[in-house]
Amino acid sequence: SYNSPCAACKFLRRKCLPDCIYAPYFPPEEPQKFASVHKIFGAGNVSKLLRELLPHQREDAVSSLAYEAEARVRDPVYGCVGAITFLQRQVERLQKELDAANADLIR
Repeated sequence: SYNSPCAACKFLRRKCLPDCIYAPYFPPEEPQKFASVHKIFGAGNVSKLLRELLPHQREDAVSSLAYEAEARVRDPVYGCVGAITFLQRQVERLQKELDAANADLIR
């Protein structure tokens, strides 16, 4: 049993039962995490997904859902693909700068 309802049950305004599927992954001090996941994927879909996974797989799944949901909230069109593309371009730019600096050192 949990002293205070998990972020999911609090958001959904329901009683948080001892066997709550959300409680281990959406602690009360992280309400935005569940709000984003719910907005993008829906509470029912998340519950169904968690029940279909083995218990040891659930934490990683929730981490992935939370990351993708936050990315979708920030960038509704591209989601995490937009962040990945930005980082790839940054790596390419920095690699060019490094190559130029190395070329200057050789001279």
